[in-house]
Amino acid sequence: MSLPPGFLDEIRNRVPISRVIGKKVVWDLRKSNQARGDWWAPCPFHQEKSASFHCDDQKGYYYCFGCQAKGDAIGFLRDHDGMEFIEAVKLLAAEAGLTMPEPDPRAREKTDRRTKLLEVTEAACRWFRLQLQTGAAADARDYLDRRGLDSPALERFEIGFAPDHRTALTAALRDKGFPEEQIVEAGMSARPDGGGAAYDRFRGRIIFPIRDGQGRCIGFGGRAMDPNARAKYLNSPETPLFDKGRNLYNLGPARSAVAKGQRLVVAEGYMDVIALARAGFEGAVAPLGTAITEEQLRLMWRVSPEPVIALDGDAAGQRAAQRLIDLALPLIGPGQALRFVILPAGQDPDDLIKASGPGAMGALLDQARPMLDLLWAREIQGQVFDSPERKAALDRRLAEAVARIPDERTRALYAEEIRRKQWDLFGGGRKTTPRGGAAGRSQARRQGASIAPRAPVPPISLNVPDQGEGLLEGAALLICALRPSVTAQLEGRLERLMPRDPDRAALLHDLLTRTDSPAGRRGLETLRRNAHLGLTPAIIERKDDDSAAVMLLDLLDKLEVARATSHELPRAESEIQGEADEGLTWRISQITRARHRAEHPEMESSGDMNEDRDALSAQLSDWLSGQIWRKPPRR
Repeated sequence: MSLPPGFLDEIRNRVPISRVIGKKVVWDLRKSNQARGDWWAPCPFHQEKSASFHCDDQKGYYYCFGCQAKGDAIGFLRDHDGMEFIEAVKLLAAEAGLTMPEPDPRAREKTDRRTKLLEVTEAACRWFRLQLQTGAAADARDYLDRRGLDSPALERFEIGFAPDHRTALTAALRDKGFPEEQIVEAGMSARPDGGGAAYDRFRGRIIFPIRDGQGRCIGFGGRAMDPNARAKYLNSPETPLFDKGRNLYNLGPARSAVAKGQRLVVAEGYMDVIALARAGFEGAVAPLGTAITEEQLRLMWRVSPEPVIALDGDAAGQRAAQRLIDLALPLIGPGQALRFVILPAGQDPDDLIKASGPGAMGALLDQARPMLDLLWAREIQGQVFDSPERKAALDRRLAEAVARIPDERTRALYAEEIRRKQWDLFGGGRKTTPRGGAAGRSQARRQGASIAPRAPVPPISLNVPDQGEGLLEGAALLICALRPSVTAQLEGRLERLMPRDPDRAALLHDLLTRTDSPAGRRGLETLRRNAHLGLTPAIIERKDDDSAAVMLLDLLDKLEVARATSHELPRAESEIQGEADEGLTWRISQITRARHRAEHPEMESSGDMNEDRDALSAQLSDWLSGQIWRKPPRR
């Protein structure tokens, strides 16, 4: 629709931009100067407490110094409320008391057509909701009840049911006066390829209405009740109303929640969003049955500058994360970032919330990792960097990825952080200081003894801030289960594991006694499925016994040091009183050094590797049994 010259300027002159934006924010009156039309508020586009969002009535523009969002009143309504351009103009014209110019006939026809299709989808939504109360929907109601959806939840998300009848909806809509052509165009019905009467597109399915940012019903998603259905989930087809690559489920409510301070959480499906929203994470959205598209990414960033992508911990979730990295790299920059959280293996948000409560989900979201961590993990996962060529190949892959980032400053910061990670991984060429066992190793190197290669670098865990004791313990047990010959060599070290989990304890007992128990088998199966261990059976089985032994020894070293530092040093800090105890200070420094040695393993000769590691292990055990954190009594 074309507008006459000066019409938009007249709207801007009559409606101060602060009046439009003031309905969505709370102005900071201490910082604002009302007389000059100079307004400040916390930004409605991203979460913040300080007032960095500036609105200038004289210029008619807004700008956020935090996320760089900017524009005029029309742009604000489009970005914040999801309006189309002409819809924003109509709203502002009404507020200004201006009459909208008559559109040309083609534009009016297109608008009337969309309006009629929206009437069809709204009528279908009401019909689906009524069907959920019928006898035909008994199985659907039982399923929803098992998923924990009570009446308020069904009402809130407008969940309905499509009976397994070929023409029930089509007939109901025709009875309401809608022509069959409109019913088909709205995506509610389809015609056979060979011609004939239209039939219902959704049959025998639980129905989830899909609404756009303004709350208009533009389509539906349906979950099949028949476990043998060809498609478990079915969406509306592409229509003048519905484009599944340009919309998000629960967009309108999520945008309102984000404006009130919640984070935008991107889940995988409808039930994930419903579970998150009911648990208090109301800024939850989901793509519509496809991988996230570029248009959906841009839509997310209009809601929040840093959405949190929550993916299932299975292989499909990992692949989805990797695809999203490649999609997002050419788009990221200031105000357009992503964070990721991978859920525990075998759990979706609904499972996790039911098993551990909303607090567990909140803790995972708090620990969401930046996209750079996923990129780094992808490029080093399962690799052995024991030659200059392999390191150079890593450099090239990372450089090619970073080069795709359009923003110069973001690109530079990515490169800087990657250099730091490479320094940490490769040691940066730092020279080691001789300590217990170092002389023997140096002599072995001078004599040309073979040096044990580093173990493959495991993937970075994304749902915990560090490698926890449970992950280290699980990875060690998985290696032992897959390589019994390695277990026999290290029985003394393994006896000190003492897993707290009963299934893991049974598995360790089976490994040491060469027996087989149901609990042990259950523990092994759980470890095989756990994507967070960073050691897949395929990686372990590709290695020879010596390489597997190196991996296992590294894990045991890190585990023993982690237990020493995480459990005993906090008690030491709490019990230090009075004058400083030099002996205690020295012994704590030894634990710190031992932790550094375990976390940064050197390229050690195979001849004295076990001797040096056994000495380290024995020293740690002595410190723990002797309770070195206790200050000795004065004499």
